[in-house]
Amino acid sequence: MTHSPTRLLAALSLALTALGSQAGQLTVYSSAGADVLKIYADQFAKSHPNIKVNWVRDSTGIMQAKLMAEKDNPRADVVFGHTAANLVALNQAGMLTPYAPKGMDRLNPMYLPKSNPPQWVGMYGWASAICFNTIEAKKGNVPKPVKWTDLTQPAYKGKVTMPNPASSGTGLLMVNAWIQMWGEEKAWAFMDKLHENIASYSHSGDKPCEQAGAGEYVAGLSLPVRGGKVKTAGAPIEVIVADEGTGWDMQASAILKGSKNLDDAKVLMDWAISTEAMEAYGRNSEVTAVPVKVPKMENVPTNIAEKMIKVDFDWVAKEQSRVVAEWRKRYDNKSEPKK
Repeated sequence: MTHSPTRLLAALSLALTALGSQAGQLTVYSSAGADVLKIYADQFAKSHPNIKVNWVRDSTGIMQAKLMAEKDNPRADVVFGHTAANLVALNQAGMLTPYAPKGMDRLNPMYLPKSNPPQWVGMYGWASAICFNTIEAKKGNVPKPVKWTDLTQPAYKGKVTMPNPASSGTGLLMVNAWIQMWGEEKAWAFMDKLHENIASYSHSGDKPCEQAGAGEYVAGLSLPVRGGKVKTAGAPIEVIVADEGTGWDMQASAILKGSKNLDDAKVLMDWAISTEAMEAYGRNSEVTAVPVKVPKMENVPTNIAEKMIKVDFDWVAKEQSRVVAEWRKRYDNKSEPKK
């Protein structure tokens, strides 16, 4: 997921470009959305006013490249809110310090790696959904999709859009989920049929739902949260979580090897899975590593957690480049031009 950083976080990022991890101040990297990151940063500061934190935020791909470039001279103490597959890659590069945060036993096991103590811990997640325009569907006599495979029916030809997995994390989690649910042969066969009905592949995970909401297409493969927002804004859509299951990814956190502020880094990791933090995540995301009772976002499906498949993030980290290359070879001819 890609978000524009706030002025404050962008300024902090620029100010810290020349700085490494320094004793006495905690430097934290994140690829979480800028708007929600500010909420979490403010909450942590309120709970731990004696810990000075320099937050540095950028989009997922840029942040991962930055971390890898700094491998031999780490500039951050903690990665807070970064995708699990990317943290797996950092761990494979020997860049993470294992740590078991206080209260870790409360976490859904799906949000933890297999190792103990874990190299990273999950915080909250997002999934995939189908945004279905009921008015346009009625005009074209298009049946409501219940399963992913319904989208391969002839009635959907030219009426479906989805994110490009080479540029969108949302698109990538869909492709990875289909492969992990069905195996490579069946998944690629499904995507071949789906491709026949695809009008275009966008470079944004949000855009397909917005297009469906605007009536440009009948079905847009996107995010449940985006679907909820589009529906709340008045669009005639249903937000559908497919019966076969939904792919998902998570924001997770880890301590970087070489931290000069290990004690404070552990405090942040403890807070990251605290009830206070989980409640903050729950007000701004679809699912959390620990169930919490907070007001949910309007018009977001309530069955997401039960439909989330088991994701092998080690496999995702290992196979991502190959899968994306194969996808581009097969389907990139329908991708939107990059701006």
